[in-house]
Amino acid sequence: MMAAVALLSAALLVLPVAGEARKKAKNTVPKIIYVPHDNRPISNKQTAEVVEKLGYQVVVPPDEKLGNRTNLGNPDALWQWLEKNSEEADAAVISSDAMLYGSLVGSRKHNFSQAEIEARVARFREFRATHPNMQLYVFSSIMRTPRSGEASGHEEPDYYSRYGADIFRYTGLKDKEEIEGLTHREKKEALFLERLIPKKDLQDWLGRRKKNYAANESLLKLVGANTFSYMVLGRDDNAPLSQTHLESRHLLSASGRLEKSKFQAMAGIDEIGMLLMARAVNDIRREVPFVYVRYNWGRGPKTIPAYSDETMGASIDSAINVGGGLQVSSPEKADLVLAVNTNPNGKTYEANWRSNDGSTREGTDYFVDIVKDYVGKGYPVAIADVAYANGSDNALMENLRKKEMLFKLKAYSGWNTPTNSSGFVIGEGMLAKYMKEEAVKDLLLTRYLDDWAYQANVRNIIARQLTWLRGDGVYGSLDGKRQAVSERSARMMQSFVDGNFPPFESLREIEVRFPWNRMFEADIVHAKELYPMDYFKK
Repeated sequence: MMAAVALLSAALLVLPVAGEARKKAKNTVPKIIYVPHDNRPISNKQTAEVVEKLGYQVVVPPDEKLGNRTNLGNPDALWQWLEKNSEEADAAVISSDAMLYGSLVGSRKHNFSQAEIEARVARFREFRATHPNMQLYVFSSIMRTPRSGEASGHEEPDYYSRYGADIFRYTGLKDKEEIEGLTHREKKEALFLERLIPKKDLQDWLGRRKKNYAANESLLKLVGANTFSYMVLGRDDNAPLSQTHLESRHLLSASGRLEKSKFQAMAGIDEIGMLLMARAVNDIRREVPFVYVRYNWGRGPKTIPAYSDETMGASIDSAINVGGGLQVSSPEKADLVLAVNTNPNGKTYEANWRSNDGSTREGTDYFVDIVKDYVGKGYPVAIADVAYANGSDNALMENLRKKEMLFKLKAYSGWNTPTNSSGFVIGEGMLAKYMKEEAVKDLLLTRYLDDWAYQANVRNIIARQLTWLRGDGVYGSLDGKRQAVSERSARMMQSFVDGNFPPFESLREIEVRFPWNRMFEADIVHAKELYPMDYFKK
C-alpha cells in the first residue's frame, strides 16, 4: 500500500489546476471539447452523455461534420470547428484519426498524401500554442487487420472482401517471421499468398498503413515535445500475429522512454474516447480513483480475448491507467470494484452463438455470487461483461435480473469487443461516484437496452428473419428493408423490456434507428428520467 500512496502523491503533484481555477474564478461548469472518431452512438453521444451526467458542458461536432460508414469525413472542416469552439474550454479529448483522415473508417480508405497528413499533424502544435492552458488529450489508432472480408464489415477497400483472409494470413506470417522465424512450409505459403493477392491491392493496403505509421511516429514526437497532456495509441481489431501487432511492436520501440504519465499504448480503440473523458474529469477534479479488480474463476486475467493481441489483465491495467485511476489490492480501499465476467476456460465467444441462450454455464453462479457479495457489503460495483463479444452474457443478465441486482450496480458494459466493453465500463464506472443516483440508473439502462436487449437478443432474431421482409437489403446494408427492420426491432425491444425490466414510464415507447444502415449497431431512443424511483430504494 505504501507504493500506491507514493504513486498517488506523485500523481496529485502533477495534476492540472487550470480547470478548477477557471471554475472558481468564473463560477462556471467545466467545459470539455470532445471530437470522436465517427458518429456511431457509442463513440459519440453515449460517451458524451456520461460526462454530461456530471453537469459538465460537453461540446461535440455536429453529426454532419463527423465521418460515418460511407462519408469518410472532412478533417479540414473539423479543424475549423475545433478552433472556433475551443474558447475557454478546460480540456479537449480529440481523435487524431478524425483530425488527420476525417474518421476511423476514413483512415482505412482515404487517398490523402503523406504531406497532407503531416501538415494536419503539425496543426496540433499550432493548436497547443494558441491554447497553452488547455488540457489536451489525444487518441490515435494503429490500423486494424480484419480476419476476413466478412469481418471487415465493408469498412475496408473493396478488394478486402475478396482477399481479406489472404491478407490477414500473409501479414500474420510476416509478423511471425520477425518474431521467431518461419518454417519451410510457412515460407512457401507466404510466397504463394504474395503471388495470389493482386500486387496493386496489397500495395494500396500496405501503402495506406505506411502513411498511418508515419503519422503515429510524428504524434509520438509531439508527446515528447509536451504538445499533448496525454496520448493513447490504440490497436484496432487485431490478433497476436497480424500487421497491426507488427506495427505496434515497431511503434512501441519508436516511442522510446515516454513516461506513462504522458503516453499509453493499448489494445482497442472505440473505448478510448470514454477513458480519456474520464481522465479529463479526474484531472479537472484533481482526483485519482482507486479501482479493485476481481475476475471470475479460471483463466481470468490470463484470458486472451477475441479481437485482441494481449491478455485481459493487461488491457484492464492499461485502461485504469488511461482513465487516471490507480489499481488497489482490496475492495475496502476502492472507489470502484470492477467485476470481470470472463469464461473459466479463457475463451471468448460471440453473443449470437447458440450457447448464449440464457442457460447457466460454468462460472455463472460463482460470478453472480461475487457481485452479490460485494454489492451487499456496500461496495460500488461495475461489471465488465466479456464472456461474449458483441453483446451481453444472457445467463449472467438473467441471474442478475432474478436477484434484483441490475440497478444496484454503478456501471455495466458488454457491447462490443471485450477490450471495448471493459475499457468503457472502467471510464464510466470511475465517474459514477460523482453522479446522482438517477444518472447512474439512466446510464445503466442505456447499456442494458443496447448490450443486452438489442445486441445479444433482438439483433440476432431479426437477422434470421431478414429474408422474410420485402425489399432489397442484407444485414450489413439494410437499404430497402431499413424501415421494416426498425419497426420490427422496436416491437421486439418492447416485448423484451416488458418481460425483463420494471414498468418504467420512459420505456412505453421505444424507437430503434440504424444510423450506419446496418444491424451491427443501433441507436435506441426512449424517453428520459421517468423512473419509478421507489423501485430503486428496495
